[in-house]
Amino acid sequence: MRQYIEMNSPQYWKANVALFLGSLVTFALLYFLQPLIPVFSRDFGVSPSLASLTISYATAGLAFAMLWMSWLSDQKGRKRIMTAALLGSSLCTVLLLFVEDFHLMLLIRGLTGVFVAGFPAIAMTYINEEFDPRHAGLVMGIYISGNSIGGLAGRMLAGVLSDFFSWQAAAGVLGCAGVLISLWFAANLPPSRHFVPSSESLRDLLASLSTHLRNPQLLQLYIVGFVLMGSFVALYNYISYPLMEPPYNFSQTALGLVFLVYLVGTFSSTFMGGMADRHGSGLILGLSVILMLAGVILTLAVSIYSKGLGLALCTFGFFGGHSVASSWVARSAASHRTQASSLYLLFYYLGSSVLGAAGGKFLQWQGWSGVVLLVGVGLTALLGVVLALYVRERHVRVYE
Repeated sequence: MRQYIEMNSPQYWKANVALFLGSLVTFALLYFLQPLIPVFSRDFGVSPSLASLTISYATAGLAFAMLWMSWLSDQKGRKRIMTAALLGSSLCTVLLLFVEDFHLMLLIRGLTGVFVAGFPAIAMTYINEEFDPRHAGLVMGIYISGNSIGGLAGRMLAGVLSDFFSWQAAAGVLGCAGVLISLWFAANLPPSRHFVPSSESLRDLLASLSTHLRNPQLLQLYIVGFVLMGSFVALYNYISYPLMEPPYNFSQTALGLVFLVYLVGTFSSTFMGGMADRHGSGLILGLSVILMLAGVILTLAVSIYSKGLGLALCTFGFFGGHSVASSWVARSAASHRTQASSLYLLFYYLGSSVLGAAGGKFLQWQGWSGVVLLVGVGLTALLGVVLALYVRERHVRVYE
């Protein structure tokens, strides 16, 4: 009989806190430079598009390395790779303290993304391997809540520190905090009990990825990740344009506070994960998509309160849906669960890139209504995919 980490045991709380903090560090270090892009344009004398590469290089490194990190973790162990990922990305961030050349900064950010790749998919696999399956959805929700808090905290802390000191000070504080949390993580995350080392080659890795892509349920879940993240990024990438215009006339500081809506996601990822454990993943995933769709439509209203409610609903639905889909992916893979989770995140970040960029074209075409049209059509189509997942889940339950 398999011995899982039981709910409310000392190991349960240590593991939850460790995974939550690891998630927080990962996404704080990945995105903390986002509000500082204008500062890089000024300090390094580069265009805004070049300055934005400080984010793009990190996410590119993440996407490129994710599948290989997952393969490595199947051979070397979950905890070892996650610890190395946290420590490596933190040390890379500390190095930014000494950077005076923009191209060197981009190189370090790309390397940061490579290290970051060693945490998200492996953490999801660890949760599904080590925790009681009855509570895996709740644990996944707690872990994903660290995504939203980390992304929010990193952006806001970087803005404050750069205002009072410099962007290097922000990098130094966040990097050093990351190092300390990495050491605590290594000391407190319970070792894997159910990990079985793999000796598969890169050829075997490619074969396993191909197998996952031929699994209809996994492929549908990958589409869910693509559309959820792409829609969410498109919304937040371009909402600043209508808010900076009359009758709102938001300042840059006010626009930065819009990210506080992410706190809604901190609650929804945990809440919806627990709901999925009780009522089924398909039903709760469908509800999440419907909430996102309702929120996007609400942002068309002139009232700033309606727009704020729309953003909150969309954020609630996104983090809830991501929590449910992430947990469902690992459960749906008969083998090579880490690669299955990595493929989900690969589609997830690809959606961010593709739909995030497409949103700009729709903004130029029809203004904010164009962005809502793009996201609305995508989410409406996604409901059909979620319906297929729901029907399959109900069918399996009937015949169990």
